Amino acid sequence: MLKFRSLLLKSKSKPKQRNALAIVRKLISSQPLNTFHSRNAFSFSKPHAFARANSRVPISRNFCTAPERDTLDYDVVIVGAGPAGLSAAIRLKQLCRENDTDLSVCVLEKGAEVGAHIISGNVFEPRALNELLPKWKQQDAPISTPVTSDKFWYLTKNRAISLPSPFDNEGNYVISLSQLVRWLGEKAEELGVEIYPGFAASEILYDANDKVIGIGTNDMGISKDGSKKENFQSGVDIKGRITLLAEGCRGSLSEKIIKQYNLREKGGAEHQTYALGIKEVWQIDEEKHQPGAVIHTLGWPLDNKTYGGSFLYHMKDRQISLGLVVALNYQNPFMSPYEEFQKLKHHPAIKPFLEGGTVIQYGARTLNEGGFQSIPYPAFPGGAIIGCSSGFLNVPKIKGTHTAMKSGMLAAESAFGVFNKGLDMNTYWDALRNSWIWEELYKARNYRPAFKYGLVPGLAFSGLEHYIFKGRLPVTLKHGKPDHEATDAAKLHSPIHYPKADGVLSFDVPTSLHRSNTNHEHDQPPHLRLKDPKVPELTNLPVYAAPESRYCPARVYEYVADEKNQLKLQINAQNCLHCKRFDIQACDIKDPKQNIKWTVPEGGGGPGYSVM
Repeated sequence: MLKFRSLLLKSKSKPKQRNALAIVRKLISSQPLNTFHSRNAFSFSKPHAFARANSRVPISRNFCTAPERDTLDYDVVIVGAGPAGLSAAIRLKQLCRENDTDLSVCVLEKGAEVGAHIISGNVFEPRALNELLPKWKQQDAPISTPVTSDKFWYLTKNRAISLPSPFDNEGNYVISLSQLVRWLGEKAEELGVEIYPGFAASEILYDANDKVIGIGTNDMGISKDGSKKENFQSGVDIKGRITLLAEGCRGSLSEKIIKQYNLREKGGAEHQTYALGIKEVWQIDEEKHQPGAVIHTLGWPLDNKTYGGSFLYHMKDRQISLGLVVALNYQNPFMSPYEEFQKLKHHPAIKPFLEGGTVIQYGARTLNEGGFQSIPYPAFPGGAIIGCSSGFLNVPKIKGTHTAMKSGMLAAESAFGVFNKGLDMNTYWDALRNSWIWEELYKARNYRPAFKYGLVPGLAFSGLEHYIFKGRLPVTLKHGKPDHEATDAAKLHSPIHYPKADGVLSFDVPTSLHRSNTNHEHDQPPHLRLKDPKVPELTNLPVYAAPESRYCPARVYEYVADEKNQLKLQINAQNCLHCKRFDIQACDIKDPKQNIKWTVPEGGGGPGYSVM
């Protein structure tokens, strides 16, 4: 856990720090009590967020969006303390040291602490980390379990058929990404990066020339009815000469920027495609534990028209990471990714690992699967989009952490060039295309779209591409429909009857939610809203048989009968897992009419992952 030092502990502030101290006092005092409560491995006994005053950062009020909002100035503002954001921050500070200069860098994180919203498989490829921090092995990085075996199975209902493994995980490690991100946060702080957990970036700030000049955090202390509570505090404008958006998959600010500056069109990119990953960490019996063993599967429980598969990774300390990834372009509106995951655990090849074990944690997140074809132009006036906000996941490898980190490092180098060489952030686009990220994703570009024709054709084509053509086929396949358009009408499918959870291997949603440590301040405006409140009853229910009650892995959406016995959609926003690590959820992606709008809740809410 990061040891953030509070501004309030500094009794001898320099003159330029005093206004910052006043702002932070107000922000901290306005935080709801539940932001600080202890959740399993977390401890919030120390004052929250805005870790240290930056003596180089005077307060400026020359561009506040409202008179009551205060402003903090930095050279570089980074939104999102994930692998990309923290790698960018570390690289910036390294360049400062190498060139005997200094830049003020802050990282804003929506989670209650760094790593709280981070979830991934994760078989980690250390290529980018080797470049960023070559001595990580001597610096107690939480990377200690090398891959020892690599299996690939095709599952039928009762069998596991071994296939040649295409993943080539030699030299990789089985890790907890949330733990690695905490460690990266510590390294960033040691270099002088300011990390502000618990505050959500809710808006982009522009100057008169439509150039991005920072972000605004959301107001806190607002009740459900929109009135100000006693602890109300307006947000803060955090301005930067460069703003880097590292929000993760489909970040809300990133999506706004992409649309505003037509970055998909500028980069010649297709629409993005997505998947939903659902995961549990189990502690199992010692005799069943095989540290470093890696298993990937295709096939059952998914049908042959649905792309996806499962993973089972043996971590350290008798822990295994088990998950199911389901592409969100699935057709059957009766399918529930959550229930498919519960079925998976009863497969004869999976069940023996789990019997006698205990679930430690549960979570879910969305993934970019568009790959090379879907990368937008990443630079905009005043900043850039980095990491999974742009979509650098290598689908056949099932890895994106190393590419996200490298993108952050490249953006940092471009940003440093802006300050020291008079360049602009467009050099980031050139750096990406000349990097190993581009080479790697280009070779993998045809794997995912091949599966739009079904499982067997997809396997055949991707096998040829991987083993024969090795990414050199002079054809680039296109993606199919956007995910929300792929859902069929309910009349074309039969309902799926899922077995009841047994409470031993499979569990109901409330039990899983408890294991995610999810928490929100209840008395706040709902962060999940309907653009048109009539759509659920007039379209989603009669045409698609209420798919939102099944595609959400946290039962946020539920149809209940009103006083006239008519079914109405009820949104249980307090259940929300933030399955799109930073902002936009699977519900925003999969809703057939794109009727769900996700807005930023108060910072510090959502899940509290510790080993994911």
